[in-house]
Amino acid sequence: MDIGDLFRIPLKTKALNSKGTRFTMPHLAVHLPENRLTGKEPALVAALTDAIVDVYGEWARDLVSVRLAGVPAGRFAQGGKAVDANASVTLGVRAGVFERPDAARITARLGAALTDAIARVVGEDLRAGTMVELIASPPERTFVGGVLAV
Repeated sequence: MDIGDLFRIPLKTKALNSKGTRFTMPHLAVHLPENRLTGKEPALVAALTDAIVDVYGEWARDLVSVRLAGVPAGRFAQGGKAVDANASVTLGVRAGVFERPDAARITARLGAALTDAIARVVGEDLRAGTMVELIASPPERTFVGGVLAV
């Protein structure tokens, strides 16, 4: 076992009414100023995927789902004023990650890795305005391919 194995987050789950296994996936919704995102989509998708793989492990690469949304000028605001140096990342994760003894370390790694990916691809000036929110999904509320994954 290498040191990386100690930090992998197991997401393999058994589906209802199935002898096989189903995989839940880390799914990201990323909102960035449209003028900052345009033309950088492939590089950003790759960097965000790599950030998740750095924490979860290589096995998760094909399961990472990324949705990029460009926010038109004037529609991203902070403190009541339009800004173009903010980003918002919502990462859906299984609720069990917060119950692990290493939860604080894993969540910190996710937040830092995703912020680093955005800053590296879109611009270092976005770092301070990047918010990463981890959303817990209880097993009974997680579906893959229309089937409950438990």
